Amino acid sequence: MKLGLQLGYWGAAPPPNAPELVAAAEEFGFDAVFAAEAWGSDAFTPLAWWGSDTRRVRLGTSVVQMSARTPAACAMHALTLDHLSGGRFVLGLGVSGPQVVEGWYGRPFAKPLARTREYVSILRQVLAREAPVTNDGPHFPLPYQGPGSLGLGKPLRPITHPLRADLPIWLGAEGPKNVALTSEIADGWLAIYYAPRLAGMYDEWLDEGFAKSRQKGSTRSRENFEVAATCQVVVTDDPVSVRAQLKPFVALYIGGMGAPGMNFHAEVFTRMGYGEAVRDIGELFLSGRKEEAVQAVPDELVAEISIVGTAEHVREEIGRWEKAGVTMLLVGCRDMASIKAVAEACQ
Repeated sequence: MKLGLQLGYWGAAPPPNAPELVAAAEEFGFDAVFAAEAWGSDAFTPLAWWGSDTRRVRLGTSVVQMSARTPAACAMHALTLDHLSGGRFVLGLGVSGPQVVEGWYGRPFAKPLARTREYVSILRQVLAREAPVTNDGPHFPLPYQGPGSLGLGKPLRPITHPLRADLPIWLGAEGPKNVALTSEIADGWLAIYYAPRLAGMYDEWLDEGFAKSRQKGSTRSRENFEVAATCQVVVTDDPVSVRAQLKPFVALYIGGMGAPGMNFHAEVFTRMGYGEAVRDIGELFLSGRKEEAVQAVPDELVAEISIVGTAEHVREEIGRWEKAGVTMLLVGCRDMASIKAVAEACQ
């Protein structure tokens, strides 16, 4: 089982100890370090800044939001960081949700699957650098010839030669169609919430995508595909208290990180079998009763999506997650001692 340190996105200011965390992750054998973005800090700059002191760990985005930048601009970020890191960059993408896409980026959210397919296709073209990049799809037409166009657009290839045409592209996906698309066109799945109990269901979704990929002549399969699952891993003798500390984050994603009637995170937990709790949490959170929403998060839900307990328990659970198909755990350690404890439990 590989480990990835999830630095996440910033709050009101940068985390003061991020350089120490990145250094510790590399020292204690973590495979990768990831940065994220919401509607504040971006994900690329922290990796370039903090990653400049690393030599081994992969540097990934988990995730950058597709509506934040055009496919060509995203490819420029990716090939640049891949060169600067000596081929250690992993590009993790996500569609986000309508509140952020339309409210923050001012872009339409409709047809996220079709947009993702076009986006990744353009990225692949840029990284391959085999011909000038074109796209005749409706979402990211290249050259652009729509309203306001001067009709002078010219297909181009990147001036900079990408270091790797096969730079890994991972997708953050939650629903069955999105997960199937991920295994069809991407190199890895970033699962924000994962329950080993449902591995059979996830496998069905992934196998659908692999089958479509093979029909197009691809060699993509479970053997060369990564499943990176967000999972709080905490070595402790007091698991009850730690799980209680995790509940506010779960309540936020269920109740506050999506629009009423369209909350992809809430749907994940509904598919896990917590539909009644999801409804209660959502209603409480949206009515301003956030503390009650936190208390409504079931203990068993938190236990399913995290690994909390003694070193022996953690080691056993990591083995169970690995058997369920997970190849990397994305953990949110916030001090060096936690990084060391998790790394030792994985050995």
